[in-house]
Amino acid sequence: MSLTELNPMSWLMSEFAAANTASMVLFVGNPTNVVICEGFSVNNAAFTAYTILPFLGCSVICLIALGVQFRKSKYIPRHLAVTEDLDVRSVLLDPIGACVGGALLGSCLIVIIIVSFFHVDVWKISLPFAVAKFIYDIAWDRYRWAKNIPMLGQRPKRKRSEDTNATIQPDILLESMPAAGRKGDTSKSVDFEAVDRPGSNARIRSSTFPSTLTESQTIVDEPDTSKSITRRLRSRYTAKHAKLAAHYPTFFTALPRLPFALIPFAFSQFILIEGLAHQGWIEVFSTWLVRASHRQMHPVIWLIGVLGVILCNCAGTNIGATILLTKIVRGAALGAPENRAAAIALAVASNIGAVSFTFSASLAGLLWRQILEQKGIFIRQGTFAYWNTLPLVVMTCVGLGIVSAEMAVLYK
Repeated sequence: MSLTELNPMSWLMSEFAAANTASMVLFVGNPTNVVICEGFSVNNAAFTAYTILPFLGCSVICLIALGVQFRKSKYIPRHLAVTEDLDVRSVLLDPIGACVGGALLGSCLIVIIIVSFFHVDVWKISLPFAVAKFIYDIAWDRYRWAKNIPMLGQRPKRKRSEDTNATIQPDILLESMPAAGRKGDTSKSVDFEAVDRPGSNARIRSSTFPSTLTESQTIVDEPDTSKSITRRLRSRYTAKHAKLAAHYPTFFTALPRLPFALIPFAFSQFILIEGLAHQGWIEVFSTWLVRASHRQMHPVIWLIGVLGVILCNCAGTNIGATILLTKIVRGAALGAPENRAAAIALAVASNIGAVSFTFSASLAGLLWRQILEQKGIFIRQGTFAYWNTLPLVVMTCVGLGIVSAEMAVLYK
């Protein structure tokens, strides 16, 4: 985006809509698909057969809606104004590591797709690949450190004159904290220990920060033992962390970006839904579903579909909405055709429901926002809802309409 000076909004929203719409096709495309297949006993191959047509319909109508929304040239310019020499390899900090990681990821996805039809848990496949990538990152970073191989890739050549004098910044900035001396110690020198690569000529540098005191100032030598210990521990931790980050930059770059904060959020949704079931609310909701649909197939499709899209925004992501509606449908004791229709309608709703009004409509939305913020891109909640409204409405109508047509043909 920065190389061509494009407005990122149209591309980001289109990418988000496409990723969440396409996730409805495969059993492993979304955690909600796993919940639906297990909750309604839907075969993995049959699940794909049911959802392929709704996916195609939703994709086409979403593309049209996005084209209408972003039709102005400021969002999709007719000609790209290239301001720099474009070099795809320049964005790769570690080309070899990128190739190995891409190969492992591709192999993992292929194996997951194949073995998912044999009812093998997905985590049993993804975990070995994750461990293999972790071991590779540690070993490769250590090898690069020993052989003094830089991590930075090639920078794109700048055409602008103001960029020609730009200085090259180091790939990792290490900041060491000075050791805390006693108050009033004017002759204390602060040593900054450089973390050097093997074979380099770097030396330990020392710098003295003189402090001047007037005669009227009084020096009180009352060392605070607890604060001194805290400062020393913090200094040692910072120095050790800097050293390890220099040795293993891939691991220490990826670790802070992992979505650990989403784990308690997801667990809380399971706890809340189980609490509703324990208190008897699932039975109440199931009774309401029976009264509203009269156990008819097409009312069930539209009720579950529309409720699924709405609940994605207020029931704790699409995973929480899917678990809740699955329990409600099973509690309603519908017939086999109605159960299957509800399952496919819920599959469509839980996937396109992520393209919704709130980031928390799906874990994918929360992760997407976190990744953008790491890249310095901030999208407001209102802006997110504004651009998703039209695609969501048309995809809901078209997707549920196709499901109704499928069920009408299969169970006529």
